[in-house]
This record gives sequence, C-alpha cells and structure tokens, in this order.
Amino acid sequence: MRRALVHMARRLRRDAQGVTALEFALAAPLLLMIMAVLIELGMSYYLQTVLVGTINAAGRASSMQSAQTTSSTIDSQVTARIHHVIPWATVAFNRENYTDFTNVGQPEDFTDTNKNGQYDLGECFNDANGNGVWDSDMGATGLGGANDVVVYTVTVSYAPLFGFSSMLGLPSTMHASSSTIMRNQPFATQTTRTVTKIC
Repeated sequence: MRRALVHMARRLRRDAQGVTALEFALAAPLLLMIMAVLIELGMSYYLQTVLVGTINAAGRASSMQSAQTTSSTIDSQVTARIHHVIPWATVAFNRENYTDFTNVGQPEDFTDTNKNGQYDLGECFNDANGNGVWDSDMGATGLGGANDVVVYTVTVSYAPLFGFSSMLGLPSTMHASSSTIMRNQPFATQTTRTVTKIC
C-alpha cells in the first residue's frame, strides 16, 4: 500500500496536465485589469483630442459676428461630437469676454489698503465686469461684442467605462477640459466698458 502511494505521488509530481489552465486562472484577472486601465486611458486621450479639435472649430464659428449660428447651436454641435465618443458624458460650457488679450485671467484692480498683497473685503476696487463684486478674473460672462476677446471653455465629465477602475487608482469621475481664445470679428466698433470704482 505504501509503495503504491509513493508511486502515485511521484506520478502526480511529474504530471503537467492542467497547469496551463491554472496559470491562466492566476494571470487573467491581472491582465484584464491592465487592459481595462489601458482602455480607460486611451478613451480619455482620444476624448481630449476630439475636444480640442471640436472647440477650436466651435470657437472660430462663435467669434464670427456675421455667422448665423447661435451659441446654443454651437454648444449642441460640440455636445454631439463629444457624445459620439462617450454617449453618457456631461458637457458644460463657459464663455468669458475681455476687452483685450492682456486682460485675460487678470484680477480686477483694487486699492491694497493694508498692503498685504491681496484683496480684502471693504477695500476699493474697479468693477470691470459690472457684477458689483471684486473678482480674481475680470472677464464678463458671455460672448461679448465686436472686437472683444472671448475665452471659450468646454468641460466634459463622465463615469469610467469600467466600474472597478477606482480600485486601480483612477478617479470615480473622469474630467476633460479645453479652452480656446478668439477675438470677435470687428464688423462694428468695440463697445467701451464703464469701469465703476466701488468702495
């Protein structure tokens, strides 16, 4: 009996049948996770590429005063292009206009009474965009008028394709954003903005 058990143990030790299936069962989950991450990252890169090309074309179309296309129509076209890539994505739009390129992203001027280098409540400021409060970005909301500089930003948010992506270090909501800066066509005289000093 003992001799038979020893013989069976030796035979089992040399038997390689089923090893491939076992190795595949151990390696498959890791390979599938790596593939999922690569697909997510590839989709994110492709979306960013589509987004940049789309908003550059949309920005040019929206800057033409002679164009018959409205902002809402342009936004709908951008959304349609994004939904070709990721149908469940949420697309948000923002337009800020400025009198000049040098004003883009600049804060409204203020009197730094306490000399601390930042705006504090109660300090006087020049309200460049007419909203009655000091802003760290003096841009006015909307498309603006003739010869105004417009920053057109599109932000896309979407849930990852694979639900377990967050376990692999990817965020639970993916984001892509891109902006383009255009000057509206000067088919009219640029409107002079009234800057009000508020204290």
